[in-house]
Amino acid sequence: MGLLTIGAFARASRLSPKALRLYDELGLLIPVSVDPVTGYRRYAPEQLEQARLVAWLRRLGMPLARIRHVRTLDAADAAREVRAFWARVEADTTARRDLAGFLVDHLTRKDSAMSPTAQPLGIRYAALSDTGLVREGNQDTVHAGPRLLAVADGCGSRGAYASAAAVDALRHLETDTVPAGDLLNVLEDVVEQAEQAVNEAADGGTSPDGTGTTLTAMLWTGSQLALVHIGDSRVYLLRDGELFQITHDHTVVRSMVDEGRLSAEEAASHPQRSLLVRALGQGADSTPDMRLHDARREDRYLLCSDGLSTVVPAEDLHRVLSETGEPEQAVRDLVALANGSGGPDNVSCVVADIVELRQ
Repeated sequence: MGLLTIGAFARASRLSPKALRLYDELGLLIPVSVDPVTGYRRYAPEQLEQARLVAWLRRLGMPLARIRHVRTLDAADAAREVRAFWARVEADTTARRDLAGFLVDHLTRKDSAMSPTAQPLGIRYAALSDTGLVREGNQDTVHAGPRLLAVADGCGSRGAYASAAAVDALRHLETDTVPAGDLLNVLEDVVEQAEQAVNEAADGGTSPDGTGTTLTAMLWTGSQLALVHIGDSRVYLLRDGELFQITHDHTVVRSMVDEGRLSAEEAASHPQRSLLVRALGQGADSTPDMRLHDARREDRYLLCSDGLSTVVPAEDLHRVLSETGEPEQAVRDLVALANGSGGPDNVSCVVADIVELRQ
C-alpha cells in the first residue's frame, strides 16, 4: 500500500485533518512527506497505529505534552504511563465529587445558623502534643474546643511559628456564629487567612525557605463536622467498631501509590514519604480538601500528625480508640505508643467523641 493522503489517513485513524495538521506542528505525528509547493501531507500506513493511539489518548483527556512523551515509550512503559494518568484523573474526580457533595449538602440545609446547642448531639474532646524522643523542639500545634478541632505540623526553620499561626487563624470559629449557607465560604476564607498567617510567620525569620505547615481541622456544626485538610496530618473515624482513614495524604509518595508507581509496602519505607505536594507556605499548593461528615452518636474521631500515623500501625490505633473510654486517656495512650516506637518525630493528636446532649 502506498502513501495515504491526509483525507484517507484521517478517515482511517479517526482523526480530523485539522487535528492531523496540529499534531504535525507539535511534532506528535509527522507525515512522511509534505509537498513543498502545496504543503499537502501524506502518511505511511504503518503510522496508523501511532495515530490511533494519539486519538485514544486524546479521548481519555490526556494533555498533548504528555501524549508526546507516551509516544516515545515502549508498550510496557506506555501502559504504565496511561495507568498513572488515569489514576490521577480518578483522584481528581474523587476530590471534585467530595466538593460537589459538600455544595449540595450545605446548599440544601435549612438551619439559619450553626449552633452546638441546636442539635441533641455534642462533642467530648481532648488534645495532647509531645516533642517525642528525638527532636529538640516541637513544631506541632493542636487545638480542641467545643466547635473546633485542629492539628498542624510545621516544617522548616520557623515551623513551630507556622503551625501555631495556622491554628490561631481558625480559633475565632469557636465563638463566631456561621450561617449554614455561608459555611463553604467561611472555610475557604479561613484557609486563606491561615495561609497569610503562615507566610507572615515565615517572613519573620532570617531563613524562611521551606517554612510551612500542614493543617487538618474539623468544625462542629451541631450535627455535622466540616473537614478542611491540607498536607499529611490525618483524620480517622471509629464507627461501629471499624476504623476508617477519612483524609488523603498530600504527599509525593501517596501520589505515586495512587498512580500505580509504588506499592503501599514500598511507600512505607520510601525516603521521600514525608515530602508534601500540598501545604500552607510560600509557593506551596494550598488547595484544601473540604468535606462534610454527618455525625452519629458514639462516633470517635482522631486527628493526628504524622508523628503518630507513620510509627504506630493502624491496628494499634484501632485498639486504643476502641478500648479506651475517655478522650483524655486515649490521647495519652496514643502519644505513649508513638514514643514507645522510638518517638522519632513530634506527635500530636486530638480525640473527639460524638455524644448525646442531656436535655
